[in-house]
Amino acid sequence: MNMTAILQFLAYALLVLMFAAPARAQEVKAGDIVITQAWSRATPGGAKVAGGYLTIENRGSAPDRLIGGSADVADKVQVHEMATNNGVMTMRPLDKGLPIEPGKTVELAPGSYHLMLLGLKSPLKQGDKVPVMLEFEKAGKVKFSLDVQGVGAQAPAGAGNEGGNMDMKKMPGGMKM
Repeated sequence: MNMTAILQFLAYALLVLMFAAPARAQEVKAGDIVITQAWSRATPGGAKVAGGYLTIENRGSAPDRLIGGSADVADKVQVHEMATNNGVMTMRPLDKGLPIEPGKTVELAPGSYHLMLLGLKSPLKQGDKVPVMLEFEKAGKVKFSLDVQGVGAQAPAGAGNEGGNMDMKKMPGGMKM
């Protein structure tokens, strides 16, 4: 290879690196279940609850079910559903778990399905990685970490929410979860 070819290759490699998408969030696999984009929001001191958000993909041919979880930072981890019925927002635990159909992806996100970390033992701080264990009927127990974003985050960093921060002054009035 001559020097010009080497320089062209290095310039191309540098361009690829500069314009490549940001590194994907942690991907954790257990059986046919794949967990990605796991995150939470920072909590103020004294808060006793926090939400956990993630994407669960079932790459198998059989259904599975998210049935519960645990975390050292909380007394309990439950799977919850948030919904609006007749203009009233409700939140409830899914006592029978959350089905994950084969070939489907389920997003746990603000205002929808989510994890509830109940009885927080300490505040979640932006930049922390909070270890969590989820339990699935078929895939079993899965360990991963929630990346803690800013207090007003609406999505994990790198998903249109760089740095995990949101300008709260621009938020319309109403419930923030």
